[in-house]
Amino acid sequence: MTKTRELASQAAVVWRLCWRAGRSLALGQLALAVLGGLLPTATAWLTKFVVDDLVAARPERALLDAGGLLLTGVAAGVLPPLSAYLQAELSRRMDRAMQDELYNRINGFQGLARFESPGFLNDLNMAVQASGGAMRPVTTGLFDAGRTIITLVSLLATLSLLSPVMAALVTAAAVPALFASLALTKGRVGTMARLSPSTRRRVFYSSLITDVRGAKETRLFGLGGFLTGRMLTELDTIQDGERGLDRRDARTRSQLALLSAVVAGAGLVWAVYSAASGRLSVGDVTAFVAAVAGAQGALVGLVGSVAMAHQALLLFAYHTKMTSLPDDLPSDGDAVLPPLRTGIELRDVWFRYDESKPWVLRGVDLTLAHGESLALVGLNGAGKSTLIKLLCRFYDPCRGAILWDGVDIRDVPPEELRRRMGVLFQDYMSYDLTVAENIGVGDLEALGDRQKIEAAASRADIDMAIESLPRGYDTMLSRIFADEDDDQGVSLSGGQWQRLALARTLLRDESDLLILDEPSAGLDAQAEHEIHARLRTHRAGRTSLLVSHRLGAVREADRIVVLGGGRIIERGSHDELIGLDGEYARLFAIQADGYRTV
Repeated sequence: MTKTRELASQAAVVWRLCWRAGRSLALGQLALAVLGGLLPTATAWLTKFVVDDLVAARPERALLDAGGLLLTGVAAGVLPPLSAYLQAELSRRMDRAMQDELYNRINGFQGLARFESPGFLNDLNMAVQASGGAMRPVTTGLFDAGRTIITLVSLLATLSLLSPVMAALVTAAAVPALFASLALTKGRVGTMARLSPSTRRRVFYSSLITDVRGAKETRLFGLGGFLTGRMLTELDTIQDGERGLDRRDARTRSQLALLSAVVAGAGLVWAVYSAASGRLSVGDVTAFVAAVAGAQGALVGLVGSVAMAHQALLLFAYHTKMTSLPDDLPSDGDAVLPPLRTGIELRDVWFRYDESKPWVLRGVDLTLAHGESLALVGLNGAGKSTLIKLLCRFYDPCRGAILWDGVDIRDVPPEELRRRMGVLFQDYMSYDLTVAENIGVGDLEALGDRQKIEAAASRADIDMAIESLPRGYDTMLSRIFADEDDDQGVSLSGGQWQRLALARTLLRDESDLLILDEPSAGLDAQAEHEIHARLRTHRAGRTSLLVSHRLGAVREADRIVVLGGGRIIERGSHDELIGLDGEYARLFAIQADGYRTV
C-alpha cells in the first residue's frame, strides 16, 4: 500500500510538472484522449448498423451509417499524428523543466563530499536518465491509459449488452496481465539501478578510448585492447541483466497472449452459435467480434501504458530523490562577507574524509594576516591540498573552526566566501571554449569585459601567445567543438594552459585572498622565473597563500609553514627555517643538490 501511495504521489508531481510545462498542450492531449477513446466503440456500432441495414435492405440508412464510418475513419487517421506531436512537444518541455530543476539542484551542492560518494553518483546517474527523455513514457503512458480506459469502458458496455459473461471473461483475463507487467517493470528499474555502477564504468572506459585527452597514453602503452576488454566486460554484465529480464518478459507475455486467444476463441464460437440459433443478428455478431477484439486490444494497450508509466515513475523517483536532497554545506547565517581587514585563522582544525579514514589534518593552528604572503610546503600527502579545500569551504572541519576576521566561515554562505577568493588549483580545468571564455569564467560578471580579460592575460604573461592565435581571444581552444570558421581549433601546450588558468584566477583582481597551488608546475625555468616575478608584484599588499614543491619559489614569502603528517612542524621565514636545520632545510638541500655541479 505504501508503494502505491508513493507511485500516486510521484504521478501527482509529474502531472503538476506537466501542467506547468505546457497547460494548453496537456488540455489538448486530454481532449484528443477522450475523442480517441470513443472512436473504436463508435466504429463498432456504426459497422453493426451498416450490416443490419444491408441485410434488411435499407440502402439509404446504410449509406448514412457508412458516412458516419467514413468520418470515424478520417478521425482515426488524423488524431494519432496530432496526438503524437502534442506528446512530443509536451515531453520536450517537461524534459527541459526537469533538467533545469535537476542541474540547478546539483549546482546547489556547494561541497565535494557527495561527488566522491559512489552511492550518490549511482543515484545521480539514474536521475540524469530520468531527466533525459524518461518523461515521454510517463506522459504518453498516462494519456494513452486515459484514452484506453474510455475505449475499454465503452466497448465492455457494448459487449455486456450482447454477452455479460463474455465481458466479465475479457476483463478477468486482463487482471493477471496487469500485475505481471507491473512486476516486470519494477524488476527492470531495479535492474537498471543495480547495473548503474557497470553503466558508469562502461561510459568511463569508452571515454578513455574516444577522448583526445587519453589518446596519447592509450596508444603509447597499447591500452586500446585492454580498455576495450574492460568496456565490453561491463557491457556483458549490463546485457546479461537485460537478457534475463527479456526472457522473463517474453515467457510471461506469451502465456498471457495464449489466455487471451482462448477467451476470444470461445467468444467467437458462442457468437456464431447464437447467430445460427437466431438469438443474434449478423450485425450483432459483427459488433460482438469488433467489441471483443477492441476490448482485448484496449486491455493490452492499457496494461502496456500503465506498465510504461509505472517504469518511468519508478525512474522519476530518482529525480525526486536527487532534487529533494538538503544542502550539503548549510550556513548558520546569511552574513555578507566584508573585505578582509584582520586576517584568517585556523583554530585547532582537524579533518578526515570519512570516519573510517585516518586524520588528514591534526590540530592545525595557523593565522594568515591581512596582506601577508604565506607559503605552504611539505611532502605529498602532508595535507596541503586538503587545507586549501577547507579554506574554500568544499568541506567543513570535523573539529575546530576557520575564522575570517573572527567570523566562522560556516556562518557565511559558501558562494559569498568564494566571491572573496581567487584560486588556482593544481588540477585546473581546461575548457573546450574560446580563449576569452576560458579566462572569463573566472568571474562571470567580467565575461563580456574584454579589457579586463586582456589585463588578466597580461598579468599571467599569456597575452602575447594569445595574440598569435588565429583569432586571438576568440580562438576556440578545442578540436572537438570548433566552429565552422575555425574548424581545426587550437590545442595549447601544458604550460600555456597553466598560464591561461592563472589568468582566470587573476581575473578577480579585487579578491581578498589569493591561493596558488603549484602555479608554475608546468612551466620551464625561464617562464617560472618570469611568472613568479609577476606574481610577487600582483601579491604585493594582498593576502596570499602559495603552495609549491619548488622551494626556490617560496623563499621570498613573508612566512613559510611546513606541514608533515597533518600537523604544522615548522614555521618561519626562509632564513629562519634554514637556520633551524629541520625538515625545510633538508628538503631545500635536496633540491639545491640537483642544481650543483660536481
